[in-house]
Amino acid sequence: MNVRPTHPAAVLASAAVVVLGVTTLVFLLLHLVPGDPVEVMLGEYASAGDRAALRAALGLDRHLALQWLDFMLGLAHGDLGVSLATGRPVAALLGGHFAMTALLAGASLAVAVVIGVPLGVLAALRAGRAWDTGSAVLAVLGMSVPNFVLGPFLMLIFAVGLGWFPIGGADSARALVLPAATLGLSLAALLARMTRAALLEELGRPYVLAARARGLPAARVVVGHALRNAALPIVTTLGLQLGALLGGAVVTETVFGWPGLGQLAVESIHRRDYPVVQGAVLLIALSYVLVNVLTDLLYARLDPRIGSGA
Repeated sequence: MNVRPTHPAAVLASAAVVVLGVTTLVFLLLHLVPGDPVEVMLGEYASAGDRAALRAALGLDRHLALQWLDFMLGLAHGDLGVSLATGRPVAALLGGHFAMTALLAGASLAVAVVIGVPLGVLAALRAGRAWDTGSAVLAVLGMSVPNFVLGPFLMLIFAVGLGWFPIGGADSARALVLPAATLGLSLAALLARMTRAALLEELGRPYVLAARARGLPAARVVVGHALRNAALPIVTTLGLQLGALLGGAVVTETVFGWPGLGQLAVESIHRRDYPVVQGAVLLIALSYVLVNVLTDLLYARLDPRIGSGA
């Protein structure tokens, strides 16, 4: 394996280009979408003078290039602007909603790892047997059922039918269970198949056969040797999925009324609240970049050859 190490400066430079490109693209697309935030705020029966005055006060009457320049200059100073709908600072709005999305993402990831990794390990150890076939069926089913179907299904059973959990909201710790299960179960199915494939490949390698020939305990061979070397594709899957979860599981947050970043972005798009949408997309892009950097660092930890370029 010959992987050249990536210089930190190059990583930061590429990350900055990605964030700048995504932010600019969303800024342009938002202004090209039909609709007027002034009309949303004042109503369709407002006078032309009132509309013009509010548009001037918000700076929406200026050229699009100047609006973009103002946004980027404010961003350079850590100022994301003010919400057109509520008048609150965008940073304050994003902070609270992102914390709720991070909580949901962390809980969903925990559900996926606790269920998916053991299921994949057992399927690899019993390849070709009934357990392997059953886990494959469950994994395909889990990856096939969309969240907008699984979420209401779990809600009908455990919230409406059994009354174990609240239907929605975020008023208690129990309200986290159903949305985390909705996101975590589908990710667990993907993680189980990825774990099975990667571990099955490692179990057939000579170093595993040699370890077994030396009489090492089976658990040590599987966990300490094979699973460790099979962890790279698993970490890749987890990193990509965590970035997606932090980006906002819009459907799940909407179904369960979870006040996360995805729900805030959808509401802001409907209201044409440009600063909030731009700030949300910027935060999503930064989350993806941060997760990718942490994944690369974890790669080097799991396999020193990656960090050394061997």
